[in-house]
Formats: sequence, C-alpha cells, structure tokens
Amino acid sequence: MPRLLLHTGHSCLMTDLSRRLSLSTCWCSARHEDGYEMVEEMVGLGFQRIELSHGIRMSLVPGILKAVESGLVEISSIHNFCPLPGSVRHAAPNLYEPTASDVREQNLWQRYTQQTLLFAEKVKTSDVVLHSGSAWFFWGSPEAKLDQWIERSGLAFTELCQNDAFLKQRERAMKRIKKAAPAWMKRLHLSMQSITEAATERGLRLCLENREGLEEMPLDAAFPEFLEQELPDRERFFYWHDTGHAQLKEQMGLLNHEAHLEAMADRLAGFHLHDVSESGRDHQVPGTGLIDFKMIARFIRPEHTLVLELSPQLSAEEVLLSRDTILSALS
Repeated sequence: MPRLLLHTGHSCLMTDLSRRLSLSTCWCSARHEDGYEMVEEMVGLGFQRIELSHGIRMSLVPGILKAVESGLVEISSIHNFCPLPGSVRHAAPNLYEPTASDVREQNLWQRYTQQTLLFAEKVKTSDVVLHSGSAWFFWGSPEAKLDQWIERSGLAFTELCQNDAFLKQRERAMKRIKKAAPAWMKRLHLSMQSITEAATERGLRLCLENREGLEEMPLDAAFPEFLEQELPDRERFFYWHDTGHAQLKEQMGLLNHEAHLEAMADRLAGFHLHDVSESGRDHQVPGTGLIDFKMIARFIRPEHTLVLELSPQLSAEEVLLSRDTILSALS
C-alpha cells in the first residue's frame, strides 16, 4: 500500500507539472501565418499553456486572441516586443533598447513596450519578460573583438575557461564593459520607471531576463543590487532566469550558474528552460547538453512560470522529448 501511494503522488505531481509547463512560440511562430493554427499545433503536442515570444507578427494576433477567448489555450507569459511593430517580420527583441541614448529610440522602445503591456492584458497574462538593453561603444565593441579572437584561436567552446590567453582577452573586454556600464544603467532605470504606472494599472509583473551578451545589461554580478536598490518594488519588478544564457556565461567563466540562481532566488518569477550544446548552441533539447537540470530544479517553486524556449530547428519529437526530460528532472 505505501508503494502504491508513493506512485500515485508521483503521478499527480507529473500531471500538475505537465499542465503548468509552457511552450514558447519561438519554436514555431515563423512558419505560421494564422495565429489560431499556430496555437492548435502547440496544443496538439499536449501543451495547455504557451508563451507569446518576440516573433509574433501582427498577422498572428487575431487568431491568438480567438484561441484565448475560446479557452483553447492559456498564455503563461509574453515577451517584449509582442506583437512586433507592423513593419517587422522577424523576432526583434532588441530592435529598440531601453538603454538607448537617442531620444527617438527611447520613445520607440516606450511605445512598443506599452503596446506589449496592453496586449498582455488582452491575452490575460501577468508576466512580461523584458530585455534590458546594452552598452554601446563608439570605438568598437569589446565583445565583438573577443568573439573574433575566439574564432581565430580555434579553441573549442568547452576549452575557453582552461585557456590563459582567453582569460586575458576576456578580462580586457570586461574591463571596458564594466567601466561603461553605469551610464547605461541610469538610462535603464529611467526606462523602467517610465512603464511602471502602466504595468501597475494592469497588474503586470515586469520580469528582467538575464542575457547571453557580455555587453547586455545588467551585468550578472550587478543584477541583485540593481533590483534591490533601483527597482525595489517587489510586486512589480522581478528576475527571469534563462538557463541557456546563464550556462553560456558559466562556460566563459563569468558566473557560477548555481550561485547566480541563489543570489536571484528571492526575486525570481520564471524560467526559460533549454540546454546548451558542447559547441555553445543554446535553445537545445534539455538533457542533451551541459546544463544540470537537477540543480535547476532545486530553485523552482510552485509560483514560478516555466517555459520551454526551444530552437525552431527542433522537430516536434524533440519538443516532446524536451518536455519529458524537464518533467522528469522536476518530479
């Protein structure tokens, strides 16, 4: 009898997680012209919840709204910009940045972010995932120079942290980025303040995502302090953890994945779940790459939003394998 009870509890847990786990539209939005058909494909794979990612063109919106209103699907979260500006036909989350020094770009970021907040209300979700901009360098990007050095070196992705020459080049790049960061972070703070009222009116959670780019803000080590000191409203501003982005940074020796999650745990709202291959490609099938998802599972709480964010190159079978791997890791 105890064995039967344990099995039943495990089965219920798997069922609850299966209902909770969401699939991002980044996997399939590019190949659909009708939003309802896109949702049908995702629901047909067994997902009851989906994230509307930053590749949702205006042509997909009517079908998405129909699917939500009819109860076909629940929207777990929405990723800025969503929907895309009318003239844009491809995913473009960094088209306009909240750190921009150009007033026109700042205005466009605010305009299309406000559009995202309005759409979040329409599709009945509370989580809005945001990129936080980046530093810009007039005399050439230190990250681009580092990438060029890596390409010339012939080093494998998994060899980088063991190579003294790489570490020297990385530190040279990071020194310039860290020096420039404060000026761009001031603009980020002002941009976040500019959308706070609209988010509050709609009961939305603004979730700042960790990024893979070295020049993207906030720098990982500065994330806890930035949220605590500059965006202390714990009902409005949250952290969103992307497993692939954090692992890419770990492979470059820029953070410890587990320690970073520990530092951000009390502001954590949700996860983008995907793996990183040994060649450094993210958005891969969980369990096939470098990420320890049992470690990730220790930080997941019942209130967190869980989203599979997978490459459009993956097959439907690989999406299902990804789901099963995550459910097994979390159970």
